[in-house]
Amino acid sequence: MTREIGAVVPFWLDRPDEEAVEIGIAAERAGIETMWIGEMASFDAFALATAIGLNTQRMRLKVGPLAAGVRGPVGIALGVASVATLIGRPVDVALGSSSPVIVSGWHDRPWTSLAPRMRETLAALRTILDGQRANADGEFVHAHGFKLRRPQPEATITVAASGPAMTRVAARHADEVVLNLVSPDQVAGVRARIDEEAAAAGRTPPRVAVWVASALNPGEGARAQIAGQLAVYLAAPGYGERFAELGFGDLVDRARAGARRADLVAAIPFELVARVAAVGGAAEVATRIAAYHEAGADHVALAPSTAEDPAGRGLLDALARQAVA
Repeated sequence: MTREIGAVVPFWLDRPDEEAVEIGIAAERAGIETMWIGEMASFDAFALATAIGLNTQRMRLKVGPLAAGVRGPVGIALGVASVATLIGRPVDVALGSSSPVIVSGWHDRPWTSLAPRMRETLAALRTILDGQRANADGEFVHAHGFKLRRPQPEATITVAASGPAMTRVAARHADEVVLNLVSPDQVAGVRARIDEEAAAAGRTPPRVAVWVASALNPGEGARAQIAGQLAVYLAAPGYGERFAELGFGDLVDRARAGARRADLVAAIPFELVARVAAVGGAAEVATRIAAYHEAGADHVALAPSTAEDPAGRGLLDALARQAVA
């Protein structure tokens, strides 16, 4: 098992959108080799990846997780090939089920049959990235005739595991599985299920990656920033169930009952932040990263808090110095 450390562009609601590019630059300067670039309400993920790629030289970029129900395999493949061509190095992609708010509410797409839709998307996307002509005629995914002018056979495909069915699809068909806002114990449980499913399918288990919100010596600002993001995810399918597993089912119930986000933020105890994040001094953060690795994560990607640490430079630099020491 590998023990990599990467970085995530965090979408903090209280920070300028443009800080995303600065985080990418800071991550590369700190020696980070992989940068994850998701998508929320600020930038198109492929556009942001291009901007970060043009401002860095060597970091490998991983775009997503993108909602598989929003973009079809042709659109995803075009995005990957566009960024890779424009920045001059390979680009990977991650897919997830997202949420009904985003898929149905924002994009007017059906948030149904998530696992079979993902399975068909993965098969079609892999075919296109490898340079073959699209020929998908599944129950949910249809694509015919398209062929990339610049194939991307090096691109890996990651799937966000949001529940048992999606975990099964990821274990049997993806190159990597990614988790977000989980404890090390939860990582260990998912790792075991992935290994079992991959063995049943007769394939080598995919890598496991985990996104971890992180802050160096956090004050009230950083703690509130992370709590603010947790509040967004409390009601989300998959996330809420995992928070309930950790003993915070009352918060999940309040979120799903329609509680205001500000009230949820105020109610989130630091105990929950500490259970799913890496916070404290540099040594404490490093120990927490090691706990995720020991639980079965091949790759730990840090989403740095920037409320008190612009672009996460302090955290990233401190971990880089510790790695060299």
